[in-house]
Amino acid sequence: MILINLLPHREVARKRRKEAFQVTMFASVIAGLLVAALVYWWFQLQIEEQQSRNAYMQSEITVLNQKIKEIEGLEGEITALRERQKAVEDLQANRNLPVHLLNELVRQLPEGLYITSLKQNGLLVEMKGVAQSNERVSEVLRNLSGGTPWFRSPNLKEIVAGSVVLSPKDQRKVVNFTLNFSLVLPESTIKTEVASPHAVKGGKKQ
Repeated sequence: MILINLLPHREVARKRRKEAFQVTMFASVIAGLLVAALVYWWFQLQIEEQQSRNAYMQSEITVLNQKIKEIEGLEGEITALRERQKAVEDLQANRNLPVHLLNELVRQLPEGLYITSLKQNGLLVEMKGVAQSNERVSEVLRNLSGGTPWFRSPNLKEIVAGSVVLSPKDQRKVVNFTLNFSLVLPESTIKTEVASPHAVKGGKKQ
C-alpha cells in the first residue's frame, strides 16, 4: 500500500530551519553578552587593581615628600648650627688677638725701636714709634713680613727724621715712623685655641 504525504513538507522544513536559526542566533547573542560581561568584569578588576596601586604610590609619595621636607628642615638647622659654631669660634679666636698682638710685637721688635702709639681697627693695626735709625725700621718691616704667622702685609706710611733730648747735654737723632699691618689667624692656630685657649702663647716655636 502506497502512503502519500499531502502536507506541505517544504514549508515545515523551512519553518524548522528558521526556528533552529533563531535558537542559534539567540544562543549566540546570550553567549556574546556573557563574553562581553566577562571581559568588562576583567577590565574592571584590572582598573581597580591599578587604581589601588596608584593610591598606594600616591600615599608613599606623600610620605616621602614629608620626609624630604623634614630632611630639608634638618639641613637648615645643621647649617644654622654650623654658622653659630663658626661665630663662636671666631669670637673665641678674636678675643685673644690683643694678647697675641702684644706677645708677637715683643718678639719681633728689634732693639733700638720704641712704640709710641698702637691702634687696632678690626684686623688692621697702625703702629707709631721711634727708632734709632732707618735700619731698625727696615728690620721691623722684615720681621712683621715673614717672621711671624700672626702678621702680614706691613706697610710703611711715614718716616720722619727727629731728635730726642736725653739730657741738657745729650741730644740724639732718631726717626719717627708710622706703619700698619694686618693681623692673621692661621687655621692651625684657631683649632688649637678652640681646644685650649691657654695652650698657645703666640710667637716662634722654641
